[in-house]
Amino acid sequence: MPDLDNATVHNWLHHWQDEYDAAYLYLVLAGQEPDQKKKEIYIKLAGVEERHTQLWEKLLAEHGHPIAAERARPTLNARLRAWFGRRFGPGYLLPLLLREEGQEVKGYMDLHKESRLDDARDISLKLAKESAAHAETLAGIAGKTSEPWHRTESGGYLRNVVYGFNDGLTANFGLVAGVLGAAAAPHIVLVSGLAGMIADALSMGASGYLAAKSEQEVYAHEIAMEKEEIRLMPDVEQDELALVYQAKGMEPGIARQMAVAVMRDPQRALGEQVREELKIGEAHATPFKEGWVTGASTAVGALIPVAPFLLFNGRTAAWIAFAIAMLSHFAVGGARSFFTGRGVIRSGIDMFVVGLGVAAVGYLVGNFVANVL
Repeated sequence: MPDLDNATVHNWLHHWQDEYDAAYLYLVLAGQEPDQKKKEIYIKLAGVEERHTQLWEKLLAEHGHPIAAERARPTLNARLRAWFGRRFGPGYLLPLLLREEGQEVKGYMDLHKESRLDDARDISLKLAKESAAHAETLAGIAGKTSEPWHRTESGGYLRNVVYGFNDGLTANFGLVAGVLGAAAAPHIVLVSGLAGMIADALSMGASGYLAAKSEQEVYAHEIAMEKEEIRLMPDVEQDELALVYQAKGMEPGIARQMAVAVMRDPQRALGEQVREELKIGEAHATPFKEGWVTGASTAVGALIPVAPFLLFNGRTAAWIAFAIAMLSHFAVGGARSFFTGRGVIRSGIDMFVVGLGVAAVGYLVGNFVANVL
């Protein structure tokens, strides 16, 4: 057997430990599950994970790196998760294990592509398939349909507008409050606010551009990974496609036949999986457009606490700016509830309190700097 470098040994031990922790957490999940059928599934999955640890133990031993008996224990992180799981039940552990199985699929696919050792490549492909099957089982229990090892979430324009507006409003409100706390002249408040508005808009616009560009790169990576899965695990992908068709109302036999037909053409299969599983459609926005929308909405939000100083002077402008900014904080908090699922009033009050806190801190800091420094 060829000698292993330290990085390879560390990587294999990492996979062994992940499997050991997963077996441990599946048993904890089974202990908290009141549904007998689900409990049996979790116990079965724990047994499979234990078999995975044995595969890694055998591979490491064959390459001259046997695992010491004292290492066979769950990590501190796994024990902490188990502690929370015993207190919060399956609702805490199930999503956690679903995410872990998804990460294992990615990790094993990467290992299969990168390893130069045939035995490691064989094991990694075998475990990638079994981890994918586990993830699909857990996804079914959790009520999810897409493959959990892919990340394809997208914010959308409305989210960019709301969060850009919120950032500009809150950040510039704190800046204006700080300058007011320093008892600066009105024109200083105005100049500072406008400068803060421009800086924040440029910063958020650049962040929006980079985020959209990164999302495009993530999509490209996920599509490439799906293509590799179709090549290496056509049986798993065929089963998954058949389930997708069944979920749309097809008879199981017809869904199976259609999946078989689609999988005969790898390019068509890739298109189906990208559309049905990854939920990646045709791009409707460019990073430049995303950046422009985010930057513009940030500028509008940042202008709110500054605008009264364009029309009024002194304390009148300050009080009007405070009133408008606080009402805007409540409104943007209510708008955020569209994405968070919380109540409109509660979200609005939360943002109102945040805005009030930002104003108070900004004012006190400005006053401290002006009087002490």
